[in-house]
Amino acid sequence: LGRRGGTEGTAAARWARAVQRRPVVWVLGSLAALVLLALPVADLRLGFSDAGTLSTDNTARRAYDLLGEGFGAGVNAPMVVAVSAPDAELVATDLADAVGEDRGVASVSPPVVSEDGGTALLQLLPSSAPRDEATTDLVHRLRDDVVPATAGDAEVVIGGAQAAAVDFADYTGDRLPVFLAVVLGLSFVLLVLVFRGLLVALKAVVVNLLSLGAAFGAVVAVFQWGWGADLLGIEGEAPVEAWVPMMLIAIVFGLSMDYEVFLLSRIREEYDRTGDNAGAVTLGLARTARVITAAAAIMICVFGSFVFGSARELQLFGFGLAVAVLIDATLVRLVLVPATMELLGTANWWLPRRLDRALPHLTVEMPVEDRARDDALVG
Repeated sequence: LGRRGGTEGTAAARWARAVQRRPVVWVLGSLAALVLLALPVADLRLGFSDAGTLSTDNTARRAYDLLGEGFGAGVNAPMVVAVSAPDAELVATDLADAVGEDRGVASVSPPVVSEDGGTALLQLLPSSAPRDEATTDLVHRLRDDVVPATAGDAEVVIGGAQAAAVDFADYTGDRLPVFLAVVLGLSFVLLVLVFRGLLVALKAVVVNLLSLGAAFGAVVAVFQWGWGADLLGIEGEAPVEAWVPMMLIAIVFGLSMDYEVFLLSRIREEYDRTGDNAGAVTLGLARTARVITAAAAIMICVFGSFVFGSARELQLFGFGLAVAVLIDATLVRLVLVPATMELLGTANWWLPRRLDRALPHLTVEMPVEDRARDDALVG
C-alpha cells in the first residue's frame, strides 16, 4: 500500500490488516456478539405504553396509580362489547355471564339495551394493566373463544382504546415480515446493480440484518425487560411501541446502506484498478474509516440525546437508532465486512456473464477516464 496514497501507516489500515490475517476468528467472534445481542428479539412484544411508565412526578402518573390502587389495575384499560341481534338483551346477558367467568376479567357491567332491542352494550374491566401481556391475551381469548362459543350468530364486536391498541399492534406485527422482505430485496437488487457482485450484495444485506436484529435485541432488553432502565432514567416495563419497528427498519437500513455504498464503492474502485481483493479492502477501509466514524459519532450523539427526554416513545426510538448506528459503524463495518470480504476473496465480485449482460449498469463513482478528462478541463 505504499504506492496507494501512503495509507500503510494509518490506524485503519493496520486494523484492516489485523482483521484480514485472522478472518475466521473475527467473523465467528463478531457473529457470536451480534447473535447474542439479538437473542431478546425472540421475546419482542408490540403494543403501547401507558401512564404507568411516566415519571412519578407527573400528575398523570399519580392519577393512574391512584385509580389502580382504588379500583384495580384494569380500570385504566376498560373495553366495550357491542352486541347486535334481534334478541340483543338475551345474548348480552349470556355473554356477560361467560365473560365474567374468564380469569382475566375483573368485572362486567349489566347490559345497556337500545330502545328497539336490537343492540346492547357491555363494559368490562380486565384484572391487569393496559400494558400487561395478560390484557392482550384477554382480548384475543374473548374474540377467539368466549364470544364464538356464547353469542352464536349474533354480531359481537369488542372495542375501546385498549382493544384498538391491540389491533394496531397485531396489524403492524403481521406486516413487518413483508415490509422487511421488500426492504431486503430492494437493497440486494440495487447493490447487485451497482457493484456487480452477488455475494458482496448478499453479504451486505445479511450483516445489515444482523446489526438491525442486535439493535432490536437491545431495545427489548432495556425497555421491555427493564435491564439497566434505571441508569437511563426510564420507568416501568412495557411492550415496544407498535410503530417503532417499521420506522427503525426503514431508517437503519437507509443509514446502513449509506455506509455500505460509501465503503464498497471505494473498495470496488481499487479492485477494478489492481485486481487485488485484499489490498482493495484494506485501502477502502483506510480511506473511509474516518468519514464513517465521524458521521456515526454525530448521529449517535443526536439519537442518543432522545434518551434523556421525558417521552418513553422518543426515548425508545432514539435508543434503538443510536445502538443500531453504533453497532453498524464498529462491529459490522470495521470487523465483519473486511473479515468476510477477505474470506470470500475474488468471489465477492462474481456475477454470471449472462446476468451481467442482462442487468443495467449503475455507478456511484465517475469512471477513472472521465475524472481524468474533467481534471484536465478544469486545469
